[in-house]
Amino acid sequence: MSEQETKSRRRLAEQLAAQKAAEAKRRRQAWAGAFAAIAVVAVLITVFVMVGQRGGDEAPEQAAGTPSTPTETANEPPAPQLPEGADPALGSKPTVTGGEGKLAKLTVTPLIEGTGPKVQAGQSITTNYVGVFYESGEEFDSSWERGQPATFPIGVGQVIPGWDKGLVGVTVGSRVQLDIPAEDAYGEGGGGRPAGPLRFVVDVLGAE
Repeated sequence: MSEQETKSRRRLAEQLAAQKAAEAKRRRQAWAGAFAAIAVVAVLITVFVMVGQRGGDEAPEQAAGTPSTPTETANEPPAPQLPEGADPALGSKPTVTGGEGKLAKLTVTPLIEGTGPKVQAGQSITTNYVGVFYESGEEFDSSWERGQPATFPIGVGQVIPGWDKGLVGVTVGSRVQLDIPAEDAYGEGGGGRPAGPLRFVVDVLGAE
């Protein structure tokens, strides 16, 4: 073999060795990139897991601070303070419907008989009440919706005649239905007040 052929083979071997080395280097770089990507993903997963655990730890503290009763219950008006020995039914708003036929005169119908003293003219009484139009049953006023009983003088012209006439003599702790013709209520209209015959269901909670 000539010296020139020997040199050519040596150069070819060196070129092949260089190509193999370059290819091996590329493979190492590719593997390194892949490992780096896997490491980044692993770090992100670890961060998400830690954040999720932290959020889970905070949830019981939030739950501990919330009311044990449902939202609807929390938004309901507080139950009224009832007189001693009163029927527990006075703690709930009554359902009031309209009347039937033409209302000719004031009618007082006891629904719950109280055991307290009788209301006297000139006293201030504390009541819960619901007012509806006698003919339609549509509610136009209610102390229950305001969440506080109403207190006012009785029998001295400070309220409509139907209340002055219908509540004097009622015992404390009673629930009564007052069917009031227009002339003993607000008349037939005007001034933005409810017109025509009215029906009230009134709970007498106190009298002084």
